[in-house]
Amino acid sequence: MDGQRHGTESDLALPDDGRRRWAAGDPTARLLTVGAALLCAVAAVAVGLAATGGGRVGAVLPLAVLAGLAVGVLALTRFAAYVLLMLAVRSCVDLFKLSGPTAGRADGAAATRAMDPSTILAVLFLLAAGLWLAAQLRQRGRLRGSPLGVAMLLVGATSLVSAAGAAQPVPSALEALRIGTVVVMFVVLEQLMPDLPAVRRVLLAAYASLALAVGYTVVLSLLGHPPAEVKGGFTRISGPFGQSTTFGRYLMFMVIFGFGIHRYLSRRLRLGLGALLAASLLFLLLTNTRSAILGAGLGLLVVAVLHRSRRMLVALCLVAVAGVALLPSVAHRFGQLADSTAVGGGPTGNTLAWRVGYWSEIVSLANRNPVTGIGPNMTKFEADEAKKPHNDFLRAYVETGLAGLLAYLAMLALCLHTGLNALRRAPPGSLGRGIAIGFLGCAVAFVAVSAASNVISNVVTLWYFAAFAAAAGAVARGLPAEPTRVATPRPVGTGWHNR
Repeated sequence: MDGQRHGTESDLALPDDGRRRWAAGDPTARLLTVGAALLCAVAAVAVGLAATGGGRVGAVLPLAVLAGLAVGVLALTRFAAYVLLMLAVRSCVDLFKLSGPTAGRADGAAATRAMDPSTILAVLFLLAAGLWLAAQLRQRGRLRGSPLGVAMLLVGATSLVSAAGAAQPVPSALEALRIGTVVVMFVVLEQLMPDLPAVRRVLLAAYASLALAVGYTVVLSLLGHPPAEVKGGFTRISGPFGQSTTFGRYLMFMVIFGFGIHRYLSRRLRLGLGALLAASLLFLLLTNTRSAILGAGLGLLVVAVLHRSRRMLVALCLVAVAGVALLPSVAHRFGQLADSTAVGGGPTGNTLAWRVGYWSEIVSLANRNPVTGIGPNMTKFEADEAKKPHNDFLRAYVETGLAGLLAYLAMLALCLHTGLNALRRAPPGSLGRGIAIGFLGCAVAFVAVSAASNVISNVVTLWYFAAFAAAAGAVARGLPAEPTRVATPRPVGTGWHNR
């Protein structure tokens, strides 16, 4: 093996070659990745200082360019390590956001939003992933695929087609681009998870992002400045995200999947993940995001039933009772569902009644173009109340037409199908079974929460949902326990061949 490492390792035509070099201690890969991570940390400090002095834009843009260059070099040289880094740090990228919260806004912030570091990273990711996938296709003649991948590609394609005919093409195209990053992330991860060790690395990167998000929230809370927003008299924890709803949905997916895999980890990992999940449950309640809390409860119920765990069911009931007893704002927030607040009359009143009234108003927008819709993100520009639909099924129909709605329904159905297939294929007592159970719980929560929320708008949370979906898809295919190494000649003229 030593001779191969020094002489012929570069001739191994493997999509996970970059990961093997990382694991083997390739100093170039480690240096690039650590350098990019350090640059992100320096950027965070500089932005914090600049924000205090009122110079946030001036600080963010140069540092975003530098970070983009560093990450771009990593993407071009060690693509697998680049993807893992993106998954690990994406939860904190919104700390550098320039455009601010966009929920319910129909203003002219599209130009500022285009300069957000998250948008820059999205464009970089699409370019790097496109080149890497093209190299993999040239090398192997085909890419690993699945019916769920096809459905997600159709969701992305219908978004692009609808954006082309939107009344305001710039914000609509930006939304289509953001949705495209989720689709491409899933396709890329399908290629990067040929075996169980590769799946473990992806899941480790995903939960590294949770450690960063929870750690950031804990530190600021201990310093007396918890990251939060005030809505209608409620103080709601927002973590490293711009909105508490985004943080809540992110925690929803991470908590459900985490409880799915927890029992199948080593003792040390169980202790670490257990601490993260406990903190995440607390912060999930403190986000006061009703849809995310209910979705997490439903997903955890699925996990408990599939694990056949009475202790988990009892623990869920105790957490619910303790949350209501110790956090009065949570009980008050859910109690508003019974209020007779006028529709649209208050930001935190009976929003269920407001949603029903708003849905009846915006459904007629689809009459302008029932086939391809009015364009992604266009509802808030066209509706009188200038808000998003708060229903992803209705949003798919209004904004991407019948074609987009069918693609979206197919994607949801295939998410559930993938989880069930993985559950059937996973050996009892294996991590694969935990992945299948965790993703099935996430898929059920996704479908339920989509009926009354803008889940598809929270692209950052969908990156992790896509990672869990790709992991479940790998389990459904049947994973070898160890990487398969096959030596084939290296094509001439491409540096993307085995990265």
